[in-house]
Amino acid sequence: MKTLLVVAGAVVALFLTIAQFGTAGWTRPPILAQQHGFRGTGMDQIQTKAGAAALKAANRPPAPADPVEPGTDKAGAVYENVKVLKDLSVEEFNRLMVSMTEWVSPEQGCTYCHNTENMADDSLYQKQVARRMIQMVQHINTTWKEKHVGEAGVNCYTCHRGQPVPTNIWFQNPGPNYKTGFIARNNGQNLASPSVGLASLPYDTLSEFFGKKDVDENLIRVNATTALPESKGKPIQAAERTYGLMMHMSSSLGVNCTYCHNTRAISNWSQSTPQRTLAWHAIRMVRDLNGNYIEPLTSTFPANRLGPTGDAPKLNCATCHNGQSKPLAGAHVVESYPELTQATAETGATPQPAAEPVSPAPAAPP
Repeated sequence: MKTLLVVAGAVVALFLTIAQFGTAGWTRPPILAQQHGFRGTGMDQIQTKAGAAALKAANRPPAPADPVEPGTDKAGAVYENVKVLKDLSVEEFNRLMVSMTEWVSPEQGCTYCHNTENMADDSLYQKQVARRMIQMVQHINTTWKEKHVGEAGVNCYTCHRGQPVPTNIWFQNPGPNYKTGFIARNNGQNLASPSVGLASLPYDTLSEFFGKKDVDENLIRVNATTALPESKGKPIQAAERTYGLMMHMSSSLGVNCTYCHNTRAISNWSQSTPQRTLAWHAIRMVRDLNGNYIEPLTSTFPANRLGPTGDAPKLNCATCHNGQSKPLAGAHVVESYPELTQATAETGATPQPAAEPVSPAPAAPP
């Protein structure tokens, strides 16, 4: 009798399982696969078609403003206190100002940066920051054109997406501040942080890799370049920090490791994709921007815009990419705004942009 009940129960469980799978309507979603490496290496980027379509729809740039008739009067001669873009015609200058309002503060309008009763007034910190950000955009579209952004370029919308403060910014993370009790030191990790995929990896990785403009060029590398050790290797904590950075870049671009690497030879440049070289330059570009354009504005920002340690809001890969391998799906956003592809003179006492980056490290042995 007991055996009969066991068999009957197994049969009922089997039929219920079949019914569950048969009536749930579960089917594999349509897959979009893109091959980025040699056949047989598994270097593919996999997405669902619905997910790819939704991501593309959320990353469409606004249409450029209508062209204006060529003008003769310069903005710097007509308007007071124009320190950047003063050589543009009045018509071109106003067209860019209208576009910037749409890109950055469509709800707040001109009053977000300007005292509309005295447009020359510099009392609003937003205006001072915006002036420096224009120079930063010009710097990206000139100095980093060949190394990273290409013909597509960037404009204010690339990061802001119609918001005064870009969604993807970061501050130094000091970790927990335990005042009492006996709490074990967490060694700068083991706290869930989105920047490292909510893993137990070091949670302030970005400060070391993106927050300092003058760092050791081999800071990220943890693989040896020789078959046998020739010096003391790096500690496991260095590998964890590097892995955290890779996770950040992967999630920021919506890709996996094989977008840049052949995972059978991670450190080998000769077996890597061209995207790895772009990423190498991108890391140095972000350091340049944070160190030469963002950090010098720390004293300009009000206290409520600073981080817990008093640092300015900084850039990372997600600030521009927003989950796509190419920001705004590779749209050429500067073709209609040539003034953003021409560097203007530096203003203020901020440091000059960093020197041209050196070439990537030579290929390590396979």
